[in-house]
Amino acid sequence: MLKKIPPLFSKKYLHKWFSTQANHVKSKEYPKRIFSGIQPTGAIHLGNYLGAISQWVKMQNNNEDIILSVVDLHSMTLPHDPKQLSRNILQMTATLLGCGIDPQKVVLFQQSTVLEHTQLCWCLSCICTMPRLAHLPQYKEKSKDLKDIPLGLFVYPVLQAADILAYKATHVPVGEDQVQQIQLAQDLARMFNSRFGETFPIPHTVITGAEFARLRSLRDPLKKMSKSDPDPKSRICMTDSPDEIVRNIKKAVTDFTSEVTYDQEKRPGVSNLISIHSFVTNKTVDEICSEAVNITTGQYKLMVADAVVSYLKPIQDKIEQYSSDPGYLKDILQDGRDKARNICANNLAEVEYKLGLRVKVKKQQRIEVKT
Repeated sequence: MLKKIPPLFSKKYLHKWFSTQANHVKSKEYPKRIFSGIQPTGAIHLGNYLGAISQWVKMQNNNEDIILSVVDLHSMTLPHDPKQLSRNILQMTATLLGCGIDPQKVVLFQQSTVLEHTQLCWCLSCICTMPRLAHLPQYKEKSKDLKDIPLGLFVYPVLQAADILAYKATHVPVGEDQVQQIQLAQDLARMFNSRFGETFPIPHTVITGAEFARLRSLRDPLKKMSKSDPDPKSRICMTDSPDEIVRNIKKAVTDFTSEVTYDQEKRPGVSNLISIHSFVTNKTVDEICSEAVNITTGQYKLMVADAVVSYLKPIQDKIEQYSSDPGYLKDILQDGRDKARNICANNLAEVEYKLGLRVKVKKQQRIEVKT
């Protein structure tokens, strides 16, 4: 709704006022661009793949403009092993390629090699407030057991916002637990636009893999499957050997009822195995229960294990093939870095001009100083 125009102002003022109102009523339209990132902090489990990576592959195959980053800087917010991080970066790249990410269709790069991310992070940090960051639930969760809290853990949501806004991304696929982080990016985009002029689109959250939230820990089906769980038997990783997959599923917590039935509230353990079975075979829950009507849960575990092993085998073969050539993986990341910088360098330059960090000087004849 337009505000009332103050009376008796000059034509120059009214022209400026109407221009401002027009910008207020209709924001600039931006081409659709998707950004997402993944931390190189250990092996990807089945829930990560189904809920995130497989969704990226679908977007890629639908010819979406998508940028993917191996966000190594985010993995440093808590103590880490530098050598392991280096290995994880290449392993994550191999995993993404093995799962179907095509670097010819997607910009795939290593976050720390594109310096514009940290530069924009600082610019956004100067308009963000500490109370705003302190309210984020993930900070509270990750810092509750720490005596000395690293500053990086506190401010990393600003870096996450910079990751997105550096490319003027319009859509960000995330899980439901990341929605509030994206809301910070939205808030910072609005604040910057309000103070310094229209610069960033307001990124939209795209909830992906909500149906895969049903994948629970094999050791505690009341919790989500997580790669941060200290018990490796709680999950199925994309690179687990067939023996490890069979072992983990055989040891999955169920109950004392031998019948195979689906009831998430009363039988969460068995229901979790049925969900996994359904996802890797594309069968419905009813079809699976009908096929398992004459077997025990112990026998059913072996059926699930065989289905998971068969599903992962071709993906694992590709991951192993890519992992055997680290030089190729580095070339992929370097090529992605160049593509990413071609996009975000101009965006950062625009930000710096608007903040007064780049001085525009008109060309003029140089003054000769006589000595």
